[in-house]
Parts: sequence; C-alpha cells; structure tokens
Amino acid sequence: MLDVDLLPEEYAVCRMAAGTALPPALSSGLNHADVVTVSWTTDGISVICPLDRAPEQAVVETAWRCLRVSGPIGLAVTGTLAALVDPLAGARVNAVAFSTFDTDYLLVPAVRLDEATTALERAGHRVSG
Repeated sequence: MLDVDLLPEEYAVCRMAAGTALPPALSSGLNHADVVTVSWTTDGISVICPLDRAPEQAVVETAWRCLRVSGPIGLAVTGTLAALVDPLAGARVNAVAFSTFDTDYLLVPAVRLDEATTALERAGHRVSG
C-alpha cells in the first residue's frame, strides 16, 4: 500500500524543439507544491509543469492531474511505479510517470481523475488531496 498525494493544480505535458532555451518562468516563483521536470534528448525537450507555466513556444498536452507518492522513498525500493500503473492500466486510464531522487509521480488525464483515484484505492493505496 502506498500513500499518494494529489497535487492541487492542473499540469501540462509539453514538447519543445531541441536546442530551445527554457523560459525563466519555469524556475522562478515556484511555490512549495509546484513540480517541474525537464528531459533533454536529441529529438527535443519534454517539460512537465503546472499548466500556467507551460512555455508559449511548446506543443502542449494539457489538463493532467499530478499524483505524488508520499516520500521520500529509497532508490533501492522496487515496484513502486508498477504498483500504481498496473491498477490504472486495468482501469484503462493512461498515465505519464516520472521520478525524482526522492519519489515518483504520475500524471493522469484530468477528465479521468475520479476513475484513476478509484482504481488506486481499490488496489489498496490511499489517495489524499
């Protein structure tokens, strides 16, 4: 069983062209609950951020809700993401997952949030927020 927190804001999944500079708004004025993650590849830059911080020049997939595993959890712990993604897959709720040094995060479509939280709770997880 995992404790999972629902973050209060809607999130965006964004794609920017490779070599594009990140806008300062992604890192300035973050509050304690905001999460921003950036991944660089030769194909482009992926950004996950609160919807109101989505870069103007990005292709944006919007209306996601962010779930955070209460942590920190150790890097040696195995199966955390599987324990969350498997019930979502069973409920046919798509998810975007990412991890930090301290914990794991899942994005689910905002329109499917109730189904996602129900699936997680049926799998024995506690969702709060």
